[in-house]
Amino acid sequence: MRIGLIGTGRIGTFHAEVLSRHPAVGSLLVADADPERAAAVATRTGATAVTVDAMFTGGGLPDALVICSATAAHAPLIARAARAGLPAFCEKPIALDLPGTLGALAEVEAAGSVLQLGFMRRFDAGYAEARAAVREGRLGRLHTVRATTSDPAPPPAAYLPLSGGLYRDCLVHDFDILRWVTGREVREVYATGSDAGPAMFREAGDVDTAAVLLTLDDGTLATATATRCNGAGYDVRMELAGELDQLAVGLDDRTPLTSAEPDGPGSPPKPWPGFLERFAPAYEAELDAFLRVARGELANPCDGREALHALRIAEACEVSRRERRPVAMAEIPGG
Repeated sequence: MRIGLIGTGRIGTFHAEVLSRHPAVGSLLVADADPERAAAVATRTGATAVTVDAMFTGGGLPDALVICSATAAHAPLIARAARAGLPAFCEKPIALDLPGTLGALAEVEAAGSVLQLGFMRRFDAGYAEARAAVREGRLGRLHTVRATTSDPAPPPAAYLPLSGGLYRDCLVHDFDILRWVTGREVREVYATGSDAGPAMFREAGDVDTAAVLLTLDDGTLATATATRCNGAGYDVRMELAGELDQLAVGLDDRTPLTSAEPDGPGSPPKPWPGFLERFAPAYEAELDAFLRVARGELANPCDGREALHALRIAEACEVSRRERRPVAMAEIPGG
């Protein structure tokens, strides 16, 4: 296959390396708004550097497109791929707001093209096992879910105004995986946040730490917490408690937790440093799935509508935090 990739930042470079060694990829084209950065990644991976426009014109169109550009470019590139008839994989989000998301989805649906979103946790072995346990009834009636995402250090200050905020940029992964694991929809959210950390969060109108209480449509209660300031390491977990059993995702010898009990485990010698290390196998698996989707061998495991559902939950959280009240999902457009 001839694969195009747009965006050669940190995640784009990682994806380019994965694609360059995939047996189904015969040639790889890379492009970036910064041509020098694209050229450097092309040299590193054996790809060919081209312009963004070259991905959509001429006789050298790729068979499929991977979009890892800056968030503001996602929706326009999704629309261009749809009009060109290119199956597209895009890192989340489609857009930072509902109108932009709905507009891009309309382009995909009008063209009848394929769009797969990069919610990599769906391809993580632990989350897949948790989904199977819930669906098979091994936990009994599920009554409580606890999800957490903790970054070891804040991102650069310049990133915050472009990120969409902690709910849309970070917790959106927890919202997606909560739906995927449980098979339930969120009925209502109550969200709060704190900007008591570095001043750059207050200056950006964002929070560095957040907590959300979510009520699912079957009455299950879920909490989702996130912070940008977890000095112990990168910590992403989900705990599911049912009437018969409990199960934890992300609990291993690299989880950055230290027991306060006299005989409990100490701090891990090599805590997870970041998302690429923690989810590297999942990132590889989602790209492999996309190539199979593009070849017509696999049904789309995470289409654009899934991203819309997660974004609507994040939007409800923003309303809840701002207005200090529970927000029913029925209040959020796009459902």
